[in-house]
Amino acid sequence: MQENTDLGVLLNLAFGSFKEQLHQHLAEQGYADIGSSFGYVFRLLKNNPQNLKQVADSLAMTPQGALKIINDMVQKAYVQREDDVNDARVRLLHLTPRALALMEVAQAFHREFEHRLSERLGASKVKAMRAVLEQIVADGEASADGVPKLRPL
Repeated sequence: MQENTDLGVLLNLAFGSFKEQLHQHLAEQGYADIGSSFGYVFRLLKNNPQNLKQVADSLAMTPQGALKIINDMVQKAYVQREDDVNDARVRLLHLTPRALALMEVAQAFHREFEHRLSERLGASKVKAMRAVLEQIVADGEASADGVPKLRPL
């Protein structure tokens, strides 16, 4: 790695490396079929079923684009559609037990990845890195309407 690599490039390369290792681990655990935007949708729906428009708005994409992702997730048994008890015209999106199990595997990987970094670099460096990344995210979170957006890469 060049010493003068732009910070944005370095952040992107680091994320790409992390994501590649995560996807390899998930594939080894039986989840080789996840799409690049699935993680964003998992986080959106984990504790709060939403309709398609809400998902699209949170991902800052068109409903048609979100529908493509959701249809893929439904076909792969990660998301299911259910009628909204308050409005029969609305279908709510829920995570399936398969999606919840995948999330547990992924979250364990995240913790282990950070633990391995701490062992190699020292806990104080990893804590400082985390603080810097959290500040970068906080500085960029606010959108025009004040609602944080999740954006697929």
